[in-house]
Amino acid sequence: MANLTVKLHPQLSDGNRLAEEGEYDAAARSLIAHLRQHPNEPKGMAKLGFVAMRLGALGQAEHFLRRAIAGGAREFEVRRNLASVLSQQERPQEAIPMIDELVRESGDTRLQAVRAGILDKLGRSDEALASQGQLAKENPNSPQMWVPFGHALRAAGRVDEAIAAYRQAIAADDEFGDAWWGLASIKQRVLDDADIAAMRRSLAIAVDIRNLAPLHFALARALHDRQDFEDAFHHYDEGNRLRAESLKYDASELTDEIAETERVADSGFFARMAGAPLGSSRPVFLVSLPRSGSTLLEQMLGSHPEIEPVGELPYIPAILRSFMELATRRGKVSVPQAIASLTDQQAAIFGNDYLQRAALHRKTDRPIFIDKLPHNWSNILFIKRIIPQARFIDIRRPAMDCCFSNFTQSFTSAHAASFALRDVGQCFVDNVRLMNHLDRAIPGLVHHISYQSLIEDPRGEVSRVLDYLGLIWDDTILDFHQLDRVVRTPSSEQVRRPINRDGMEVWKPYSQWLDPLREVLGEFAEG
Repeated sequence: MANLTVKLHPQLSDGNRLAEEGEYDAAARSLIAHLRQHPNEPKGMAKLGFVAMRLGALGQAEHFLRRAIAGGAREFEVRRNLASVLSQQERPQEAIPMIDELVRESGDTRLQAVRAGILDKLGRSDEALASQGQLAKENPNSPQMWVPFGHALRAAGRVDEAIAAYRQAIAADDEFGDAWWGLASIKQRVLDDADIAAMRRSLAIAVDIRNLAPLHFALARALHDRQDFEDAFHHYDEGNRLRAESLKYDASELTDEIAETERVADSGFFARMAGAPLGSSRPVFLVSLPRSGSTLLEQMLGSHPEIEPVGELPYIPAILRSFMELATRRGKVSVPQAIASLTDQQAAIFGNDYLQRAALHRKTDRPIFIDKLPHNWSNILFIKRIIPQARFIDIRRPAMDCCFSNFTQSFTSAHAASFALRDVGQCFVDNVRLMNHLDRAIPGLVHHISYQSLIEDPRGEVSRVLDYLGLIWDDTILDFHQLDRVVRTPSSEQVRRPINRDGMEVWKPYSQWLDPLREVLGEFAEG
């Protein structure tokens, strides 16, 4: 059969081979040539969908995979790829039924884990926790099952059980870096001398960067707790170097986008895109760099009887990504230029799409909800265009504390700017540039709050935020740490305690190694 395929469809076979070798651009060209000769041939369409998924063209991937399935290519892997594309597009309502069907057919534990992760993202925490616990119990030697279970336990405030889950993962594989980082990131001294020795042994033999980087971060955190700052910095630096090498982040792309925003988005730009509110919901976006205090502010505001905190929703970046995929098909265009080209009808479609997805996370009928995804600070133009009633709160932590905290956090590629001191410093500078520009172009669009002032005068700072939102003070705000909530950020333990100064001046013991950061920050390094 393979030889017959080669004779009948040599370009399809060539495309398959190139895809297996990871040569996705060449594979796409070969598959497109095949489909020109054999329009709608389902195997070629399915493979082109897979290749588009690998290239990150998720909209095209969905289109090709759906056409392949409609043409009869209903193999398990084809439908699995479509479910993956829907999940990557942050479309959980469509992804979950497909995953359920695939699980019924196969019993695949990895798909069950993906489903549990989606439930967790949706805020269906009890269901997700039960599923993750069951998967861990059924797969006792799989750290890939124990670590997500540990994360879910920690988010629910069950820290001792989370520690036990991470320990179980390490017992199954002591090179599994994410399990060590799970322990290290808990805001108490969990790792002992034996753990440090074990991590050093694992680092000596581990070869997978997915283990090496978090191992370095975990060892660094343990050394920090012992005030061995020089060795700790070495391991923070090495963990970040490994991540930066694999990703090839280019800080200039964000800088150029901010410069383009400064050129394009003047007061007339905002006046032209003013529109009527969509629906009755009032979304508030906490826009900041990661590690700026947004979780603390979210939990305080979420204690108000008219505000519902819904966590870090991934939908604005997902919708913007889909929009930019369409906008750039005919040629290169910047994000501000693409936003300027949106019609009112298109903007309303995107805005309603966001509100419908956000509604999946709502558990109350409170009029205001908070989306605190940090990266939305660079998406303010898009959000304002598609959701006219959106409000924005920017919380800013002192630059050295904020940037160093990012550098010492074992982030995924979603926070790629954190992997080098110069990059995270440039991100801070770009953030301030954008906020200053927005204040000039449309005063009052963004309400600014100082993390330091929030710590020193919580009632005064939050009262000013409530004024911006048109709400009155409620005394429950200062009791935020007593509420029983799931918190899915690195600050999950901190926000279950009263306000404190633990996060202030964390960089000072490392001052002698931070000159690259100071150089980029300039005057902000002194603030």
